[in-house]
Amino acid sequence: MGDPARKAELFNAIAVTGKALSSGKRLELLDLLAQGERSVDALARTAGLGVTTTSAHLQTLRQAGLVDTRRDGTRIYYRLAGQDVAALYALLQQVARHHQAAAGQARTAYLGPDDTDQLTRQELLDRVRAGTATVIDVRPAAEYAAGHIPGAVSLPLDELQARLAELPDGTEIVAYCRGANCVLAHDAVRLLAARGRAARRLTDGMLEWRLDGFPVAAGTPA
Repeated sequence: MGDPARKAELFNAIAVTGKALSSGKRLELLDLLAQGERSVDALARTAGLGVTTTSAHLQTLRQAGLVDTRRDGTRIYYRLAGQDVAALYALLQQVARHHQAAAGQARTAYLGPDDTDQLTRQELLDRVRAGTATVIDVRPAAEYAAGHIPGAVSLPLDELQARLAELPDGTEIVAYCRGANCVLAHDAVRLLAARGRAARRLTDGMLEWRLDGFPVAAGTPA
């Protein structure tokens, strides 16, 4: 038989990861880092937190081995510690949706009614390869630069209204954003539909696209 004390030590060590994931704000930070590397300042702004609070959350995630850092001068940048962390985060969302009624209800309340057409990752990839749709990335430009669907146009949601004229007529528009719990693509499709444009959204987003091994391009918008 194994040593009970060492067994307890093993499970307590595993529990450190669970404890690091037990904060909604820390999960939100992981959601942002799944899009690419970010500075503490950038994470704080996007998450609506103070820099000190953000740093404390990031330290908890780092101590649990979920994120890594690099320093550039006085600025510290954070990134996910590995693809397995992104997969863990995606699976955590899926389990919560499937097994916790409150999570599903909260998601519906946040994303709004299921009133937008959608398509799968493979369907979107087929359209990209065939050139039969205009694919728009409605995340902030920095996230697009860190990694995007090849051929997608960077059109952040807060710029979409002013840049509608840039979208070609007579072609299907497909919008995508961060992941399954990202509202940006939903709002983009609603805005486009209200302007009489044929639009759909990707079922989930860039997180799941990466995890499924689909092609990813990087670089700033042209």
